[in-house]
Amino acid sequence: MPNALDPYREALVVEHHTIWPNEYEDWSQKDKHRVEALLHASPGEAAELDYVRQHTGFARVITVTPVDLERVSVA
Repeated sequence: MPNALDPYREALVVEHHTIWPNEYEDWSQKDKHRVEALLHASPGEAAELDYVRQHTGFARVITVTPVDLERVSVA
């Protein structure tokens, strides 16, 4: 069920991934890591959240959107 925080899956998250659209390729790694940390700290607020089943649990996948950047820029 994409775009919905799932407490069951969230408890089994063993990895987290962030997908950056091409328009952000010129951002520094430092800036990307800062934003990724903020997004994964509150995954329920992410505009595009998904869980990928893995052998050992789930991977949380957040795709960065302008809405997310706006939200974390005030953080």
